[in-house]
Parts: sequence; C-alpha cells; structure tokens
Amino acid sequence: MPVVKLNADSAMPPGLRQQARALPEGAPIIAMIHGYRYSPSQPANDPHRHILALDPQPDARRVLSWPRALGFGTDLPGEGLALAFGWEARGRLGRAYRQAGEAGAALARTISELAECAARPVALIGHSLGARVALQALHHADPGSIGRMILLTGAEFRDAAAAAMDSAAGRRAEILNVTSRENDLFDFAIEIWLGHGQRQALGFGLDAPRRNWIDLQIDHGGTLDALRDLSFPVDRTPLRLSHWTPYLREGLFDFYRTALGQPWALPMPMLRARLPGRIEPRWSRLLAPPAPMGGLRA
Repeated sequence: MPVVKLNADSAMPPGLRQQARALPEGAPIIAMIHGYRYSPSQPANDPHRHILALDPQPDARRVLSWPRALGFGTDLPGEGLALAFGWEARGRLGRAYRQAGEAGAALARTISELAECAARPVALIGHSLGARVALQALHHADPGSIGRMILLTGAEFRDAAAAAMDSAAGRRAEILNVTSRENDLFDFAIEIWLGHGQRQALGFGLDAPRRNWIDLQIDHGGTLDALRDLSFPVDRTPLRLSHWTPYLREGLFDFYRTALGQPWALPMPMLRARLPGRIEPRWSRLLAPPAPMGGLRA
C-alpha cells in the first residue's frame, strides 16, 4: 500500500477512509511527523520528498526513508497504512512551535476518524517539533484512537508533555520518549529561546513517572545493551552533538518498526523491566574525553 500524504491544512485524501476499513486484522496504521524547517508548500523543503518519502531525493542531506525503515513499500499483505503528515515548520522557532500545536489539532481529527474506520488505534512517530505535534494531538484525539507513540528528541517542554498525558487520549496512549545527550545543545536552545530559562526540555523525561511512559536514552551504554539483548543491536559510535541520531543511527528503526507495528511483541511492562530508563546529566556527552568520541553531525 502506498504512503498516504496528509497535510495539516488539507482535507483528508479521497478513499483514505475506505483504505482504513479494508485493512486486514493486525495491520498497523502509523503516522509519521517531521520536525523543524520542513514545508510541504516548498519543493526544496518538502518532507514528502525527503524523510517521509518511500524514495527520497538522492541529493538530500540527513535523509532516511522513514516509511521504508518502518516496513512499508513491500507490497506484502498486512503491511498496513503509512501516513506521512506534513505541516508548515519553516520560519522563526517560536512561530514553528505555535504552528506545531495547531498541526496537532488537525492531525487528531484525522486520527480519530481513521481509528474508528479501522477499529484500531493509530501509532505515531515524530522527530523534534514533530514530537510536539504528536503530544498536542493527545489533547484533541478521541480516547483510545492513539496507541503507541515514539518521540524522537522531542522539541517540547516537560510540563507541556505532562499536560498532554493528563488528557483523556493521553491516559490511554503508550509513549516511548527517545532522548540523547547528543541533543543537549538543542534542548538548551529551546529552554532559552522558547522557555526563557523557566521551563525544562523533554530531554530530561517527565517530572514524575507514569505507567504509560518510558524514557529511552539511546547513547547510554545500559540502554544499548538492553536493546541488543532484545535482538535490536544498535550502532554504538558516539557523537558529541547531533539532533538527528534517533533516526540516523543504524539499528534504531528496527526497534521502532517492531515497537509500533507489533506492540504486543514489546509490551510496556517488559520494556520497563528490561530498559534502564536512566537519563544521564546534561553535557555528559559534550564534556566526555575526546578519544572515544565520533565528532559532530551537522
């Protein structure tokens, strides 16, 4: 089944409801959400030609086809439905942050309808401000319409995430919050520019533990050991600074694909028991000794 393009400012594509109703039992619906600096209205910055495409532009930087990495594009029965969600994320960071909230409301309307048509929850994966889109969707989605959600170095604040989790949809969703100390500078930037030094970024996880939330620090040795033991070996080459390793580091999408497409194979209680859930102090990666480090990723 082809990847379905959705944009926050556009109507649901014709036939999408019928595609959702026709899905075989157990086939997943996964919505993929890009982050900052993308715009579906600008060809040079169109996420549907980049990470959300089955075949991205060959000259694009930091490109990996999310739908292919999640197992779509194979034409096999039961592949499921891939939703590529685009929204206007260009311009000043503050404006894009506000736009992400509005995009979340638009996404929630589509998710709620598709979940009802397909009689199953929709899974979400979002990077950077795309994680904010996903969390904001919880405020507007029908309870139970959002299943498991993977946030990749989310450009959001802890208090905003906690408020989303307190929503009716949030209490029934499952969240894997992927963090990295390689993202520290980006977390610090949103705290200063958007939070005026008064709010903490989601890279620290939530203030208080929740049964349906797990933090996953992907540059922590214990986490990588646990993923390996779960049959998901991940590249261990460390970087000092990168905002994109949650989807570019080799091996991670194998875990995401199973966690979203076959959540029964990786239930939350088992993941909580096997993963350390530890988040190391800020700047621990940037200030580490230089010898074992992999450098920067721009």
